[in-house]
Amino acid sequence: MPLQKLAFRPGTNRESTNYGNEGGWYQTNKVRFRSGLPEKIGGWTKDVGILSTDIANVTTSIAYPTTGTLWGVCRSLWNWVTLAGYNLLGLGTNLKYYIQNGTGGLFYDITPITGIPPAAISVASNAFTTTASSSGTARYVTVTCNVSGYGGQTNDFVTISGVASAVNGIPAANLNAEFQITYVSSSTFTIQVYVASAVTVTAGTTGAAAFALQITTGGDIYTVGVGWGSGGWGGVTSGYTSTGWGSAAPAGLGIGLQLRTWSESNYGQNLVLNPRGGAIYYWVVDATPTIFNRAQPINAGNTNTQNSIAYWDADSTCPTVCNFVLVSDASRFTIAFGTNDPTGVYATAALDPMQIRWSNQEDLLTWTPAITNQAGDYRLSHGSAIIMAQQTRQEVLVFTDSAIYSMQYIGPPYVWSFQILGDNISIAGPNAVATATNITYWMGLDQFYQYSGRVDVLPSTLREYVFTDINRTQSFQITSGTNEGYNEVWWQYCSTNSNVIDRYVIYNYKDNVWYYGDWTNYNGAYQGRTAWLDSALRASPMATTYGVAGGSSNAILVYHESGVDDGTVNPAVPIVANVQSSDFDIGDGNNFGFVWRLIPDLTFDGSSVNTPTAYFTAIPKTFPGAAYGSSNNPAVASTQNYQNQITYNVQQFTQQVYVRIRGRQMAFKVSSGTDGSTTDGLGVQWQLGAPRIDIRPDGRR
Repeated sequence: MPLQKLAFRPGTNRESTNYGNEGGWYQTNKVRFRSGLPEKIGGWTKDVGILSTDIANVTTSIAYPTTGTLWGVCRSLWNWVTLAGYNLLGLGTNLKYYIQNGTGGLFYDITPITGIPPAAISVASNAFTTTASSSGTARYVTVTCNVSGYGGQTNDFVTISGVASAVNGIPAANLNAEFQITYVSSSTFTIQVYVASAVTVTAGTTGAAAFALQITTGGDIYTVGVGWGSGGWGGVTSGYTSTGWGSAAPAGLGIGLQLRTWSESNYGQNLVLNPRGGAIYYWVVDATPTIFNRAQPINAGNTNTQNSIAYWDADSTCPTVCNFVLVSDASRFTIAFGTNDPTGVYATAALDPMQIRWSNQEDLLTWTPAITNQAGDYRLSHGSAIIMAQQTRQEVLVFTDSAIYSMQYIGPPYVWSFQILGDNISIAGPNAVATATNITYWMGLDQFYQYSGRVDVLPSTLREYVFTDINRTQSFQITSGTNEGYNEVWWQYCSTNSNVIDRYVIYNYKDNVWYYGDWTNYNGAYQGRTAWLDSALRASPMATTYGVAGGSSNAILVYHESGVDDGTVNPAVPIVANVQSSDFDIGDGNNFGFVWRLIPDLTFDGSSVNTPTAYFTAIPKTFPGAAYGSSNNPAVASTQNYQNQITYNVQQFTQQVYVRIRGRQMAFKVSSGTDGSTTDGLGVQWQLGAPRIDIRPDGRR
């Protein structure tokens, strides 16, 4: 028989049976399609930046988390360049908000301080209570802080200052630092303080100090709380209304506590930011641009100044809470989505999840509408809550949980017009939207959508695969982003039995194909991407992942399409990648065929090792419903040294491999790397061409 070429349709299709998709690909992991052919995706490297010292120039006792680089799971990335040319990256986690100064630069903690105006709480006496602890070993001791009305919760952060002398044996320098707290009561919390082996701590209550409490932290996943206090600061019920800490849950009914997400937008070179369900904050570039002060709330009564300018003292109707914030490209309005009016005049005093309010043009401190300004408000009618808003070329797209609106600037007197673009749709979460080539794509709760001037369902060959194995209670974890260099939109999500991101799905909008995979690393632990940003201001797409594979409370920043390996650890480890075809007939499929030879065709361009190797696997079947038979997976190795060269006119690799496969149909798989190995597949990059198999007739049974 003549050689049979193995040519498959690009993309992955899981909408039919394995055999029904004959001629296509059925499984992928860490593989993309470029020019119609599968190839291993690019690698990623870890950003080498570290946390800065405390902004008060006091090295904090918890400057570095035990895992990862940043405190908390990151859910937001925002990149911009200041007028002085500093390339800044905002990173919002469930515990803090950071700004990084340049690729590999320091991460500055700009998390706001509580209070209007924000200020430390001074305790003149009996600030600390200690218990006796003998010397002999270096250790952590528990110290109770007595701060009436501090308004915090477990896992919040406090910076202590003003301790002038030792407290019951604990040196003042050990207390003048930043700590993560454990809630005890409305007037007390505990901290863990490190002391040297020579220190003896005595019991007692004494001392004076100032306590700067940072805004309350949020959850890293969606949880359901029960009992007294289950609402949490910034908690959100299934109806998206805020619930305050200290409220008892109804008997037998848990309260859904949504995870912490952030929205942010530039106001010139400065940054407007909002933790969902919290206040609107404003971070201002300092007159000395290498100084990174904390963000502060835009609020009536915040009379604090920076460089002698009052940036934050807004009028009395300025929103005190909202779910999403955006600064419009058109005429620079600061817009609050799902918000309030603390005076109750222009909106409810409590958060209204369907209310939109905007400030005066070029003035984020004026929110009270008047004949002399363009401040205003509008309440949407379709849906129960605004989920997010997206700035596009000529309009702002506003997504509720069941509709999408177009918000366009029209000038006075109405200022903004609102037109419903689509109803009876869904959106998975506030980070499930991405825009590429002026088309907006998003993941709904049961299908994908696109908006290109009109709203359409985005057909997907992976719809059934994705939406029958997804954890919808964790839908706010879903994050999306573009990879412009490869014409891709990525979505990261949690599978049914996972509370951390462990899967991804990709749409290639140029070739109109889909592919998917999971975020298991070489040793089988999950390392999903919790935030994603493809910015033209940095060299490659950025993402954040968990500080420990499998999910943890901290984050690291990585750069995709950088190298060919997993650089989240040092030294780097291989990326285990594979693609497998649907079952196809051997010959005509009527008789058994015996496959005895396979002629490879692939390129190893981009590899960084000598003699990179991939594996070809041929897997036979007798009938579509039968189990796969014994497979052969010969190695295909290059005979070239890719350590010293990059481009080759003629590829040189294993010319042919001999196999012994018998069946009516078979599947074909290409892979690199081996689970559990730190060396197999290291430095390997490949793209498949058009391999061929040699077949002999082998009877009817």
